[in-house]
Order: sequence, then structure tokens, then C-alpha cells
Amino acid sequence: MPVLTSKRITYTLAAAALCSSMLTSCASHQTTDKIPSPSPSQKEENTGEQKQLTVLTNRIDLVENGVFQKYADKFEAKHPGAHVEFEGLTNYASDIIVRLSTRSLGDVLLLPNNLPNEDLINYFEPLNDSLFEHTRFADFKSYRGERYGIATGASTDGIVYNKTAFLRAGITKVPATLEEFYAACAKLKRVGIVPIYLNYGAQWPMSSWGENLVSYMTGNANYLNQMTASDQPFTKENPWGQTIAIVKTLINKGYVEKDLFTNNWELSKGEVAKGNAGMYFLGNWVINQVIAAGGSSEDLGFFPFPYDNTPMRYAPLSPDWFLGVSKFSENKELAEAWANFFVKESGYVDDSGFLPVDTTKTSQLPQIRQFLTFDPTFVERQPPSDDFLNISAKAQMAFWSGDYIQEWIAAPDLKTSFQNYNVRWAEARKLVLGLEASNQKQSNEHSANNAAAAESDKKKQQQSRH
Repeated sequence: MPVLTSKRITYTLAAAALCSSMLTSCASHQTTDKIPSPSPSQKEENTGEQKQLTVLTNRIDLVENGVFQKYADKFEAKHPGAHVEFEGLTNYASDIIVRLSTRSLGDVLLLPNNLPNEDLINYFEPLNDSLFEHTRFADFKSYRGERYGIATGASTDGIVYNKTAFLRAGITKVPATLEEFYAACAKLKRVGIVPIYLNYGAQWPMSSWGENLVSYMTGNANYLNQMTASDQPFTKENPWGQTIAIVKTLINKGYVEKDLFTNNWELSKGEVAKGNAGMYFLGNWVINQVIAAGGSSEDLGFFPFPYDNTPMRYAPLSPDWFLGVSKFSENKELAEAWANFFVKESGYVDDSGFLPVDTTKTSQLPQIRQFLTFDPTFVERQPPSDDFLNISAKAQMAFWSGDYIQEWIAAPDLKTSFQNYNVRWAEARKLVLGLEASNQKQSNEHSANNAAAAESDKKKQQQSRH
């Protein structure tokens, strides 16, 4: 995939299939549904043999409310003789890593965000090129010419807000700067409304305030990957310090939920829907979830997050989770058919409030139309490099999980906490990039050159004496 750079995009709604990494909600549960096989021969379909798929998902809500059942029924009508079972993981980002070690991956699953592309071959089956026609982010999860994951949706991040809550607080204009944003929070707090729900206790939403925001607020799509060139990527003066400072300000001023340590993710959607909480800072995918929790589409708005006081505003374009087929599946053809159906035909993209990854389709969300009226400059997300992922793993930093963001927010001295992480990062760089060995080699070569030069000078001196 070519290097993606920030770019100005004049959007017609037909071109609004964007993207952002943001992760969707999770909870643990299981449900069973029926599904059929990809493109089996007529002979296979008439055998009467039942084939079962196990699909791992983070969308517990759609399993529990029957939406996934609807998809399975639709799929089964096209491919008789198959059965699909959905298994939800409570905290998918961390739970799936444990599953990798035991190979308990089911048949179809979301690819772990922290897994280097070079390791995909160990756990996933290459997907047919035909799945990627007119598809965004086709090469995001590829290695040596093979593609292992197809994006399930696309999104951009911003402030999802309850319009009625804003009116109750006397906010008549969407904040365009960070100072205006803080002022809006103060107004919401004065009338007894939680200004913004962080979902600190759920952990994973905190990535919105970390690598997600950091990766686009400078307009540099390659910001995270360029961290591999530095031994001290975390400072109070750079974007990492700026974004953590914003969250700390929100917490210190009482602009967030009171119970920070409980996982209230599902509860929070109802709070925003009712107007008891005013805002979220998440991807557009959360809009339909708030509606499902009792909100109305007309009452929800969406605008770019004003992370500073400049007039320039960047917003991300990122893929959501990627769907792949387990290398250990016994029904790989059927599993690939489900992946193709799920992304392109099931209705999941619209049901989840995503922007389509199919470039021939458009978003129907009115909130996206509103978002585009603010004319942000979009920064298209770049795949994390293997060096970035390997250094992160060695430094024991689980990006896109939110856990280290929690630690930094709670740190009494952010500078010291950053320094500790910089030490870990620098050590990991040496190990992953071979800097220690390289430096030692250069040192040895330098010593050898010096010794040779000294010997040459000695000979010249001896010759001059004679």
C-alpha cells in the first residue's frame, strides 16, 4: 500500500466513504445463527451436509439484539446447509491475543490491531483478490502480495453530541476552538449535564485521546511510524503531551463522568441518548449505537474535535476492524464467503453507522453531512509499520487498547511517566532495529581505523628518522 499523506478532500456525499480507527463496543456472549457456503458447487449444496462456522466478534450488542441473527438468516437463504455461531469477546483487543496463543480463533474473526503484518501468515488464510474490487484499504493487512483482512467499515472521529442537551445549556453554536469547547463543557456542567463521557473505565475508548488523535492532529499521516526514529517520542511539548493535557483538564474541571473506574460503556450510550451526558469523542460508528439506546437521529449531531485554538482543523479517515479467515478453519471457503457477505451485503455498515469501504456506495448518515459542512482537512490513516508494532510490543505498549493512556492520565507527574516510557521505547528500538549491534560494529570499525592510522603514523616517523 502506498504511503498515505494528508490531503484536502472536497467531498460530495458520494465520495464520503472515509474511515477512522476507532473501535466498536464489546461485551461477552454467544448466539447461534445459520449461514451457508461461499460459492460451493451444486454438488456440494445438494449433499445435505451441514457446515458450521464460528465467528468471533466484538459486537455483543448486535448479537444480543438479533441483528446478527438477521444477517445469518439472509446468508443461509443464499447458501443452504450451513450454521454460524457467534462468539462475543468482552475486551476483544486483549482477549484475541490470548486466543492466538491457543489457536482458538473460530473460523472468521477480526484481525488483532497490534499483530505485525509479517505474522498474519501464521494465523490467517489469504483472501481471494475478488473480495477487494472497489474496496478501500485493500492492502492494509497484506504481506508479500497476499491480503489477509478486509475492512468491515470506515469512519472519522469527532464529537458526537446531543442537540437538546446543548440547547438546555444555552449553547447555540458548535465550538470551533479548544477554548470554546471548554466553555461549552462549563455550560453543560452548570445545568447538571455530564459534559463529555470519557468511558475511562471501559479502557479501549481512551485510545481516542491517544494514538488516534495524535496520528492526525498534526496533519502528518505518518506520525506514529516516524516515532521509530526517536528514542524520546513522548514529551509534554509534543502532540502526546498536548492530548493528555486536554483529558487531564476535562477531569480536573469535573467535565467528565463521576465514576471513572467502572466499565459503563453500555450505560453511557443511554446517557448520551437521553441528554444526561452531552458529548462523546469517538467515531461516527457510535451514532447508531446511541440511537439504538433510545436516542433519535434528529437529536444527534457530529462535528470535528477542536483540539487547539487554531482555525485549521484536521480529521482522520480510518478503517475499522478487519475481518479475516482463520488459518485453522476447517471450512475456509465458507468462511471467506461469510466475510464477503458480511462486509458487502449484510447491512452491517449501515446498521453500525459506518461509512462504506465499497467505493461504489455512499453513507446515508445525516450526521456525516453535518460533519462535512465544517470543511475539515482529512488525514488518511497509514498502516502501522512492522517496526512500529515490534518496538511497541518490546516496550510493552499496547497501542489501541487504551491502558497506557489511563496510566498517563492518572500519573501525578506526566513528565516522569513519559520519561519512563521513553526509556522502554529506546531499549526496544535497540533490540528491534539492531541499533546496539550496529553501534558496536561502528565502534569496532572506528577503533580499527584509528589503530591502522596510528600504525601508519608510527611507520612514517620511523622512516623519517633514517
